[in-house]
Amino acid sequence: MCGIVGYIGEKPAVDIVLDGLRRLEYRGYDSAGISTLSDGQLTTRRAEGKLANLEQQLKNAPLSGSLGIGHTRWATHGKPSQINAHPHRAGGFVVVHNGIIENYLQLKQGLVDAGHNFKSETDSEIIAHLIEKHFKQCDDFEQSVRLALLELRGAFAIAVICDRYPDLLIAAKAGSPLVVGQGQGEYFVASDIPAMLSHTREMIFLNDGEMVVFSRSRMNISTLEGQPVEKKSKTITWNPMMAEKGGYRHFMLKEIYEQPRAVTDTIAGRINDDKNQVLLNDLNLSDTELRTFDRLYIVACGTSWHAALVGKFLIEKFARTPVEVDIASEFRYRQPLISEKTLTLVISQSGETADTLAALREAHERGGKVISICNVVESSIARESEGVIYTHAGPEIGVASTKAFTTQLIALYLFALHLGRIKQTITAEQIQKNLLALLTLPRKLEETLELDNQIEQAARQFIHANDFLYLGRGNQYPIALEGALKLKEISYIHAEGYPAGEMKHGPIALIDENLPVVVVAPSNETYEKVISNMEEVKARGGQIIAISDCGCPDLQSAADIVFRIPAICDDLMPVLASIPLQLLSYHIAVFKGTDVDQPRNLAKSVTVE
Repeated sequence: MCGIVGYIGEKPAVDIVLDGLRRLEYRGYDSAGISTLSDGQLTTRRAEGKLANLEQQLKNAPLSGSLGIGHTRWATHGKPSQINAHPHRAGGFVVVHNGIIENYLQLKQGLVDAGHNFKSETDSEIIAHLIEKHFKQCDDFEQSVRLALLELRGAFAIAVICDRYPDLLIAAKAGSPLVVGQGQGEYFVASDIPAMLSHTREMIFLNDGEMVVFSRSRMNISTLEGQPVEKKSKTITWNPMMAEKGGYRHFMLKEIYEQPRAVTDTIAGRINDDKNQVLLNDLNLSDTELRTFDRLYIVACGTSWHAALVGKFLIEKFARTPVEVDIASEFRYRQPLISEKTLTLVISQSGETADTLAALREAHERGGKVISICNVVESSIARESEGVIYTHAGPEIGVASTKAFTTQLIALYLFALHLGRIKQTITAEQIQKNLLALLTLPRKLEETLELDNQIEQAARQFIHANDFLYLGRGNQYPIALEGALKLKEISYIHAEGYPAGEMKHGPIALIDENLPVVVVAPSNETYEKVISNMEEVKARGGQIIAISDCGCPDLQSAADIVFRIPAICDDLMPVLASIPLQLLSYHIAVFKGTDVDQPRNLAKSVTVE
């Protein structure tokens, strides 16, 4: 949520900042703004709505200067409006902020009592006023920012400039993402890598409680208390074109089609030559340590939580270890039973999800070890975990997660086999069989994507549906949940995922000729029971869309539409079954004319609780 971009160098700041904000649009926003400093004058433009509104303002009243900061806001405190848009100004200071200041009311009251006048409803504006307050006392820009930030309680990433310091840009973070880009005689700061990737691949990842002061020729990183910090840059290997649409109508469709490649990259280098052992070199836990864990929590939000539910099936099957799956926003409030024999696995595409990060810290505070699955290298969750399994999906721009989800399933599959080998609950021959099946998956994903035209044709008849029901059994129940979530996210149609065996315990009352029912029905041990569920739906007039690897007459008879996917082992079937559900949601949303890549009220990376 919210996007921050800052620039200091010799080039026009407006062009660079605006370009960066465009590349952060996937994070979700409702207003935007930019400030530049030129000839000692701070000038700001802000607009409600999309960046096009801000760009129109800039055409009518251009800004100049080679120092600037910009922001796309996702409303938390205060409604979406121009007055609440960032940047916010107090005196000679302009600030952009991502996060939530928990003690802002207390701080604001103190500032009001001291004579400060506020113009917005936001918690962010207090940061500019705090800096102004401290500057009046110490007459030092850097020290004023430090003192202001030390008063804050909550999460923040900020960038700030001052009209009296035309050669300084200051940024800091605590709980919200912020990345530094290092160029030739110029520096960038942003909420995420894509904002800067067309200018530099040399990135520095700030830890919580760190602040960076940029001049045009150097930068200094320190703690908020002023202790120097040495950090090395990392070279990002993503091609900038990976973050572009590449000829696809939407990022979401591009990312759906990238899944064979993403899965291949997630597998690469993680299988030994004999195909009987998984190599997870960044896990940083010895076999002895992994063997001692007698309980595993998997903690995540949204789509990642659905991946976690599939992971439970995999880990309990291969490693015979009890697994509890928790929604991250609930985990730390229920006093989880964690000891030194408990391993917590957190899952997050961005590695910055606030609730998941809080759950990670809760597990640590209670004495447990934490590993993570995430997509973004050097993200907060990755850095704070004992070990990490990176998914190597590449940048995912569409808000509705697709390739990140399937690569999370692959990471969980690899981890389950790895843990099973260590705990000796699965033989080398069984591991080899499962890994050989995994190596066939990218090609079968390509075959599944060939259903696209058929799915597009079928999707048109459902654009006027008000509700959908998704059914699945076993490890396909989480896929039913994920399919329902995708449809809700991008088409705004109410949809509900349910275990097929539970249909008679409530959802059957909803079924009539107006209710499309999507059934995931692979040819496994529950196939016949799922067919029975479909017959119950059919008897009540429901429209059935089936996803299956089976071409049996009973399936063809029961379903109105069948999307036939390739056969694969049951443990990998959730990956293949996900693809038609993603495409169905996508095409329904396109036919309805919704904003597929940036659905209303949603953000790609939920960095506030």
